[in-house]
Order: sequence, then C-alpha cells, then structure tokens
Amino acid sequence: MSIFSRLFTWWDGQTIGTQIDTWRRGVRVGEDADGNVFYRSRDGKRRWVIYKGEAEASRVDPRWHGWLHHTWDAPPTEDPLPRKSWEKPHLPNLTGTPAAYAPPGSLRRTDPVAPRDYEPWQPDQGAGRWPKPQPKR
Repeated sequence: MSIFSRLFTWWDGQTIGTQIDTWRRGVRVGEDADGNVFYRSRDGKRRWVIYKGEAEASRVDPRWHGWLHHTWDAPPTEDPLPRKSWEKPHLPNLTGTPAAYAPPGSLRRTDPVAPRDYEPWQPDQGAGRWPKPQPKR
C-alpha cells in the first residue's frame, strides 16, 4: 500500500494516524479467522478493530461483535462462547455482490424460473365505476 493511500484512505486497512494511535494507546486482544485484529485501550474502556482489507462491519464474527459492543467483558480468546449444533458459519453481508441472495423470480437470477399460474387483477368494465353525480335540488 502506498504512503499516499495510507495517509488518506480509511476503508482499506488502517491509516498511519490510526496505526500510531493504536501503537500508543492500544493493547492487542486477539485476531479472528478473517485476519481482523482487535484492540482495547489500556484502561479497558475503548475497544476497536483494525480490518484486514476492506472496512466492512459485517465481516466481524458475532462473538467478537459482542465483545466490541460491551455485551460481555471477556474477549472470545479468553472466554470462548459455546458453539451450538444448529449454528451456521458466519458470513459477511453479501448485498451488492454476485453472491447476494436473489429470490425465485428475481431478474438477477441466472437460472430461468418457470412461469406460474398468475393472472394480474383487471377491473371489470361495468363494475366499480363511480355513480354519476346527482343534480342538487
């Protein structure tokens, strides 16, 4: 990454200012499977993450998300949460990507959807018309 992009871009890794502040005030707590690194301040009041690559909040695992938002005190490295048998692996938000969900019938789907027995509603020609206004007496 060039020095120019490290000075001014925050969406792809950390800036030099963030790196210096993290070095001065931060204590490394752990790292998740995606390579995001988590820190806390020396007094333990502030918590933050340095993303590996694009800064996208949905890339943070739910266990780390709970720690970042002070839902629980111990990070997942010290006190891992039990994994339930029905839990699926964490996925980031895929909206706007080719892997985004497209429901059946969506124009974004690559597989054709068979036409259904759908008939749009059409008003009757004689029914539903407004009555003619009556002259005032």
